[in-house]
Amino acid sequence: MESFTLLVVLVGFVFVAYLLGVRDSIVSEKKLTAWLKENYGNAPMRKYKDYELDHIRGYYENHTEEFQIDDITWNDLNMDGVFARMNYCLSATGEEYLYYMLRTPQTGDDCESVFDDMEKKISFFSENGEARLKYQLIFNKIGRKSRYSIYDYLKVLDNNIDFSNKRHYLMIVLILLSIVLCFFKFGLGIILLLALTVGNIVMYFGQKNTIEPYLETYRYVLKAINSVALFSKNNYPELSDDIEKLKSAADELKGFGRGSYILMSPTRMNSSANLTDLFLDYIRMWTHVDIIKFNKMYKLILEKRNEMDTILTILGRLDALISVACFRASLQGCVSVPEFTTDADGIRYSAKELIHPLIETPVPNSINTDKGLLITGSNASGKSTFLKTAAINAILSQSVHTAMATSYKAPLYRIYSSMALNDNILEGDSYYIVEIKSMKRIIDASKTTGAPVLCFVDEVLRGTNTVERIAASTEILKSFADSGVLCFAATHDIELTALLNKDFNLYHFEGNVTDNDVHFDYMIKEGAAINRNAIRLLGVLAYDSGIVDRAQKLADKFTETGVWA
Repeated sequence: MESFTLLVVLVGFVFVAYLLGVRDSIVSEKKLTAWLKENYGNAPMRKYKDYELDHIRGYYENHTEEFQIDDITWNDLNMDGVFARMNYCLSATGEEYLYYMLRTPQTGDDCESVFDDMEKKISFFSENGEARLKYQLIFNKIGRKSRYSIYDYLKVLDNNIDFSNKRHYLMIVLILLSIVLCFFKFGLGIILLLALTVGNIVMYFGQKNTIEPYLETYRYVLKAINSVALFSKNNYPELSDDIEKLKSAADELKGFGRGSYILMSPTRMNSSANLTDLFLDYIRMWTHVDIIKFNKMYKLILEKRNEMDTILTILGRLDALISVACFRASLQGCVSVPEFTTDADGIRYSAKELIHPLIETPVPNSINTDKGLLITGSNASGKSTFLKTAAINAILSQSVHTAMATSYKAPLYRIYSSMALNDNILEGDSYYIVEIKSMKRIIDASKTTGAPVLCFVDEVLRGTNTVERIAASTEILKSFADSGVLCFAATHDIELTALLNKDFNLYHFEGNVTDNDVHFDYMIKEGAAINRNAIRLLGVLAYDSGIVDRAQKLADKFTETGVWA
């Protein structure tokens, strides 16, 4: 009777714990739903810890395409910052796919169908708040807690893990035989059983330490596979093609989760384990059933890698497209769907009221050009920001079908930049060497077949002396124009405007400097810069008047005679 009472108490305790868990889950879901509704249309407020984005390159690095944004361009444009501004994803898979999208602008012949499908789904999530919230809650269940990408683990698993279960099965057979032997020769049977048990436990902990780091990835794969059933319950005609592909791929991976509790229990081999798991821990050590399950799951991942990739791709894309819909809503009207021209329309870049996604109160600028731009103007006048704005909008237009402009019309480009370069100490390269290597990669790209090249160059060859800089810059920029590259270049070298006025359209930014202040309107204007404000800025910053006056006289003398005196 007492045993029965104790059993009832234990069952009751477990049942109450289960109900409390369900309650906490419902409360948490309600809070998240309220937060998502309240913050829709706001910029993301997430603060990233150093390790939280370790995984985002995983999908991109394992899905190479004919053209992708290279590291120089990505870093020049602070695309990590742009990614963070756009990242509303609630799953690690979504974050990885959004990163991949931004690094893989469309340049191929199938872009029209890709963009049509993308726009249909972005519009659906933008207009159907109920569906968007349901999907976001499912993606939140999948989560972002995995520090490393699944693809990173697969590389390691390919090389280092022996997934054969033969030795584990052999040890189980030997243990069973030793137990049988106990009925005939008890002493020998017991000695053999103890020896096999000790050997199996020693072997177990060696294997356990090997597989432990991969369990978090297994848990994530399980969550992704299990989420397919939830998406199937919330199917919509606009998303049915993706849901059907998900179901088909998940059916091939059903065996992955079957019996996985023996391996995936959160209290496995843990001091906080309950009585059931404590008992199972001894079974695990004795029989290696969890390691056997691990190896079966691993083998299934390798055999069904394509199906797993399909699930991660579709889930990632849906989460990323929800993120794009949220990003558009946060722009509060400063957004348009880009229009892409054909080869017959040439390389013309035409955009109205372009803005930068990371500037809180940006000044819109418009540009319409069928050949390169040579932009002059003083420091801090807006040249570099304009280059980055035009470049980022080209990337966003071709990757997430979104322009931060009232209109954007251009062909599909291969996009490069050479802007925020640094000395390469490890390779022993000076700043100038880094510059000319960076420019060479653009020249090389222009000689290969594919979409036209659009490039952005800030302060051409600033790392060398004036005479050689002007001579080399002139010929490099002319070669861009001659090979059909659309180049937006900023420079302080006014001489280039005379040397390149037939090959480039001339534009400038300028500022008004008074005795006590400087004001920039950050508006691009046609023609070469007339005002030179660099020396006058010394006065604004309270430099000695003698320095300012003598510098101005030197500059005026050189302008008049062409000789430094």
